[in-house]
Amino acid sequence: MTVSHDQTVECVRRGDELQALGRLDEALASYRRAVDLQPGDFVAQLSCGNLLAKMGQHESALGYFDNTLQISPKNAAVYFNRAGSLQSMERFDEAISCYRAAISLRPDMGMAHHNLATCFLQTGDFETGFQEYEWRKSSPTFDDPRYALDRPWNGQDLKGKTLFIYPELYQGDLMQFCRYAFVAERMGARVRLAAPTAMHALLQSMSPTIELLPEDAVPAYDYQCALMSLPHAFGTTLATVPRGRAYFRAEPQRVARWRKLIGPRGFKIGVAWEGSAQAVQRSFPLAGLQGLATLPGVRLISLQKHRGLDQLESLPSGMSVESLGEDFDPGPDAFLDTAGAMTCCDLFITPDTSVAHLAGALRVRTWTALPRPGDWRWLVDRPDSPWYPTMRLFRQTSPGDWASVFAQMETALKPELRTR
Repeated sequence: MTVSHDQTVECVRRGDELQALGRLDEALASYRRAVDLQPGDFVAQLSCGNLLAKMGQHESALGYFDNTLQISPKNAAVYFNRAGSLQSMERFDEAISCYRAAISLRPDMGMAHHNLATCFLQTGDFETGFQEYEWRKSSPTFDDPRYALDRPWNGQDLKGKTLFIYPELYQGDLMQFCRYAFVAERMGARVRLAAPTAMHALLQSMSPTIELLPEDAVPAYDYQCALMSLPHAFGTTLATVPRGRAYFRAEPQRVARWRKLIGPRGFKIGVAWEGSAQAVQRSFPLAGLQGLATLPGVRLISLQKHRGLDQLESLPSGMSVESLGEDFDPGPDAFLDTAGAMTCCDLFITPDTSVAHLAGALRVRTWTALPRPGDWRWLVDRPDSPWYPTMRLFRQTSPGDWASVFAQMETALKPELRTR
């Protein structure tokens, strides 16, 4: 028994080492050897489940998580991990039950509340989802000292009051949810919005009277609200998402410049294909658009910045993507040329990245390519977005299957091209 236990511990230790080196298949084999030696070992079973989930093999991971719960039926972390696999498989009702089980055992488990929120949001229950999403403020992956500021805004009358809004997460989140700053101003508030300086010129197009501040500023205020708390404070439901008009404006002189450079010829499709390094699963290969590029009259025009430009050098034979040159969005102000150029195109195709939100905020006709599973903000299995009326969503049929997305796009575009 002792020999078997020592061997089990050694197999788990070796698996941990191999996993740290990125040798995941070998690590899994070592963990499975530990399970074979001692099926009742909690750590060995959990290690198998966690690594399988990391590798995207969620169905297999569930079996190990179930075994782990038989060994330790009141372990909140196991319920949490099991819920994560169910959520990745888009089995949301089961995931919700598992997150709730974790929370019943650890009521203060902030990430369980946060992930539970994303399940509700993805299935369209915005009221419950945004309420639960407030738990992010006590989650280890969210850290902003401004969460402790006094006088939070929770829907009080804003007429004549100063509302300070501070940013969270990434550029796309800022572009999606800054719309509430404009709504608050229309309710009579004086709005002070903190944001990265490079974004100020774009954000100013919402309203010249919204005061823009440095990203880390904390000015005087009557009320304050974190950016991602605004939907909850406004009581947003699926039916009340603010989407009455375009809330960004492209600078007219930039529109004129890029319209002249791009010209009127053909069916002009602006394209971006790669997002940030933190979300590589959302990026798609530019070469996958080859079928669209060869349709009669289609011109692909690159609106890609920084990452992914190397793909322009290795396109398939016969595929052409036009570049707008090195002076495309070169200055300190982000997205201004991108905004101008995309308004000159007949269509914009993008992955789930910041420029998707830019296009949606400008009300540019946009086709967004989504991985499976998709992010909560795109909901589940619907072709439209309540956040962006001019956007159409194209989803993978299975994880990693971008070919199915491009095939859907080709099918959708061909009838339109025949009528032009």
